[in-house]
Amino acid sequence: MAETPKAAGVTRRDENAASTVHANRRWWDADADSYHATHGAFLGAADFVWSPERLRESDAHLLGDIAGTLVLEVGCGAAMCSRWLAEAGARPVAFDISAGMLRHAREGAANTGIAVPLVQADAQYLPFISGVFDIAFTAFGAVPFVADSARVMREVARVLRPGGRWVFSTTHPLRWSFPDDPGPAGLSATMPYWDRTPYVECAESGEATYVEHHRTLGDRVRELASAGFRLLDIVEPEWPAGHVEEWGQWSPLRGAILPGTAIYVCECPGARA
Repeated sequence: MAETPKAAGVTRRDENAASTVHANRRWWDADADSYHATHGAFLGAADFVWSPERLRESDAHLLGDIAGTLVLEVGCGAAMCSRWLAEAGARPVAFDISAGMLRHAREGAANTGIAVPLVQADAQYLPFISGVFDIAFTAFGAVPFVADSARVMREVARVLRPGGRWVFSTTHPLRWSFPDDPGPAGLSATMPYWDRTPYVECAESGEATYVEHHRTLGDRVRELASAGFRLLDIVEPEWPAGHVEEWGQWSPLRGAILPGTAIYVCECPGARA
């Protein structure tokens, strides 16, 4: 398997749509094995966890009534959420830009016996006909890893039926102002919240190896409104008592003080067919 690209440096600089896709596809292809070795037990083989705060769909019911619905998972990774949905009576379709992640999705299907249709695609250009899905969602997939997240919102709106629901979780926008550190250093704001310059890890050659884009809370609301969505809720999960597991920048220390995750619950106008 390919090795995860080594970052020779970390910077903040502009990256266009093409360089962002190229860097992140290569990153997730190479990092898929390491990612699942580290986080696979937390994520489960057929489980639906919205965030490192351990908010589960079985408790939150953010997707609404899923029985019999056609559901699109955006940026599915190993598709454990879609397998959970299939077991719960939905008809999920899952896609990801990374072949490495989809390999884990196929392995997950083989290990659980829960088959879900898988597609390799870029969330900015969905290969699906318009108005076909009842629900679309992603748990930390795709949205921050593209240059044009507004286009993702428009594409999701296009493939949803009237009344369709779109729910997605991302790192809480406030976290952008703080160092990516689960310890005390991560409690002091050091960067302007309104600075939307992407976070970039790069090789010695200067080529981007990983790119993440920041949008403020207002940016997200405007993206959704421009795509025709009605925003129903923004869920900010609290860090649960007794949860001591760290995940990257998420930790009990930071979770007791700062929101780490924002979950946007939206719907298309009109009655669901």
